[in-house]
Amino acid sequence: MSKKRPVAAALAGALCLVTTACADATDTTGAASEASAAAAKSGYPVTLDNCGAPQKFTEAPGRVVVMNGASVAEVSTLLALGLGDSIVANQQSYGMSEVDGRAEAIKGLPDGGVKLNDAYDVPREAMIGLRPDLVLSTTSYGFDEKNGFATRDQLKDVGARTYVSPQGCDQDTSKMTIADSYTLLRDMGRVFDRSDRAEQLIAASEKNIAGVAAKVKGEKRPEVMVLFSNMAMGGNDFSSVVAKGIYNDILAKAGGSNAFESASKTSFADLSKEKVAATDVDALVVIGYNDPNPAAYAKKLLKEFPQWPAAKNNTYVALSDSMYLGPSNDLAVEKIAGMLHPDRF
Repeated sequence: MSKKRPVAAALAGALCLVTTACADATDTTGAASEASAAAAKSGYPVTLDNCGAPQKFTEAPGRVVVMNGASVAEVSTLLALGLGDSIVANQQSYGMSEVDGRAEAIKGLPDGGVKLNDAYDVPREAMIGLRPDLVLSTTSYGFDEKNGFATRDQLKDVGARTYVSPQGCDQDTSKMTIADSYTLLRDMGRVFDRSDRAEQLIAASEKNIAGVAAKVKGEKRPEVMVLFSNMAMGGNDFSSVVAKGIYNDILAKAGGSNAFESASKTSFADLSKEKVAATDVDALVVIGYNDPNPAAYAKKLLKEFPQWPAAKNNTYVALSDSMYLGPSNDLAVEKIAGMLHPDRF
């Protein structure tokens, strides 16, 4: 999701210390053999081709900066893999989560004491000062120099690797699916030598989604409106309505369809009140992004459009991080399916 803008490695670590490494040829050979054996056992080195910029890891990063990007995908993925201690600065938060304890865990992470720029993210000089060895960004926007951010090359010069999440290279997330959440998990699993844990999470998610999909198979697919609560991204009354992206994959797995899928070629549609009123909406999914009460927003919409089948049947669900890229999409599938097809659960 792109939030309205703006309304989103130590410095000397680049060169090998040859004199130290070669002080004792015999000891060096033995140490190198041991290091090589340890690396092979742990799966290192790991190289990811990320947006055309190869990133090589010889060990697990220990100073990770998670940029905002109006996302919680990256920080939630790290926490799901048990990597909270590796984070030295996190700027991501939805303020709530479908996963018990996650919102509190995110709130407890360090923010690096950074003064954010006008895009509500880490500016270049502050980023360099954090001495990261890995910087995570939802899209390539987070490494755009014209927006005041450190570029990938600048971070590479100070010994930091960089990672743009799946479908974020061109900043177009309209083609994102649940499979991209699994890619993010697998990539971070490889980078941090937690592949076993990543595969366990993926397998559990796939099993849960398959079970839900089996229960709703053959059922009529209600038309669902998905939008972010109390958020403006354009000029119309309804500018945070979802049109395409991972949301539609989640809806399909849950036995629903997006009522506004054709309203835009991009992830979000910017709609007038008249357009929204003229569309039959069978159910409502409201996503809370730092909104303490998205359910209240849902009820307000149902009252505003009493002609909707959703209003007549009071059919809505309020969600947060499970609806976006991240490790918990199966929870969104489960909750939406239960709303749309209660007789199947």
